[in-house]
Amino acid sequence: MTNDSKPLSNRSKPGARTASRQGFVPAEAARMAEAMKVPGLPARLAAAHILADVVQGGHRLDECFSPLAVPTRLTGLDARDIALTRSITTVALRRLGLIRRALAILLDKGLPRQAVRLEWPLIAAAAQILFLDAADHAAVDLAVRAVRLEPKSAGFAGLVNAVLRNLTRQREEFLALAESGEFDAPPWLAQRWRKTYGDAAAKEIIAMQMLEPPLDLTVKSDPADWARRLDGVVLPTGSVRLSSRLPIAELDGYAEGEWWVQDAGAALPARLLRARPDERILDMCAAPGGKTAQLALAGANVTALDRSAERLKLLAANLGRLQLRADIAVADATSFSAPPFDAILIDAPCSATGTIRRHPDVAWTKKPGDVETLALLQTKMLDRAATLTRPSGRVVYCTCSLEPEEGEAQIAAFLRRNPDFRRDPIDPADEAIPENFVNADGDLRTTPQMLPNPDPRLAGVDGFFAARVVRRG
Repeated sequence: MTNDSKPLSNRSKPGARTASRQGFVPAEAARMAEAMKVPGLPARLAAAHILADVVQGGHRLDECFSPLAVPTRLTGLDARDIALTRSITTVALRRLGLIRRALAILLDKGLPRQAVRLEWPLIAAAAQILFLDAADHAAVDLAVRAVRLEPKSAGFAGLVNAVLRNLTRQREEFLALAESGEFDAPPWLAQRWRKTYGDAAAKEIIAMQMLEPPLDLTVKSDPADWARRLDGVVLPTGSVRLSSRLPIAELDGYAEGEWWVQDAGAALPARLLRARPDERILDMCAAPGGKTAQLALAGANVTALDRSAERLKLLAANLGRLQLRADIAVADATSFSAPPFDAILIDAPCSATGTIRRHPDVAWTKKPGDVETLALLQTKMLDRAATLTRPSGRVVYCTCSLEPEEGEAQIAAFLRRNPDFRRDPIDPADEAIPENFVNADGDLRTTPQMLPNPDPRLAGVDGFFAARVVRRG
């Protein structure tokens, strides 16, 4: 599987990272103010800026849409424009490999050396032309307007116009190219997945990541009733999956705290811990709080630990809406100290490659070396958890990664280092989960193409690994 989804220019210059974080803010504020009056243009400008922030600057897509984002690209945008910006950036990142390939064909000599930042308005416009329901003339015209606002790029407005018009003429050719899936994942990830899961499964994983994910809910009680009330279905795992795309806060039961949004795969690790009333349980890396809520709902005395005070504020707000409680602690999980716990849940920081369908930026911001770096952190967290677990206590370790170094290999190494722990194999029948979710070692392993459904809106699950171990004694 080859992939030509490289930047349209390979040139690197000192200070390029700093420049990318600044985006392409026009030198003249008056010109920007005038541009903001053109319908649809502010959203296209914001989308191009955010794409640069994510792919070049390493920012997370979700963080770019946070009110606390630095830099913020959403100033002055109304709710409709923000939604359009999010739609463009999400689709552009999900299909970045194919879009870059199409533009490389149309720009056979690459981008002009003095206008490398043309790539981002071109990518934003191409996402609309190829994959969104936007009028071709509007996508082309607004991209040209955006380029003219940048003094260093304004002279290439004619080139942008020509490239995008050719893209509209050759749309079907490029959409046929998209069907091969050849350009839908960075080469290093595609190669990893072929090695780990085989060619056929790797192709299925990548294909699933190109689809918009469904909305899953964890409900406090009676999943069948909530599925009926919210026009959803109950999954084999017990989560409720919705077919609607209504704003979350407008759905029945949200204000009353009857449920929370949580992918079906993400809902499994906390269940595997088998929390019991009044047990002392530590939730490492707890924010934003979905797993904490599950443990608190079971009646456990939960300590929600995270090193980010800001993320713990979000956790506290979520627990408040759900009318659940936990003790909140701001600390580094690798050095946290406390009396031994009955059970510990480690939702460890990871490459998050199992969540690319929900977070398409992950595919383009993570690098091969990140897996090794994160695996070292996971090792430290596991070993710290071992010291905080009482005899006969339980630990569930999980990551939303498809990479074996962060899952299967990590738990195997932990058991070799800690002979006072043993694996507690997961029984699909006991846990009420599909048999194919459990591997030969008795650990949880989901991949995105699992939970197939004829309706793509109801198919798939995030990629997760989880293992349950028990301290002897």
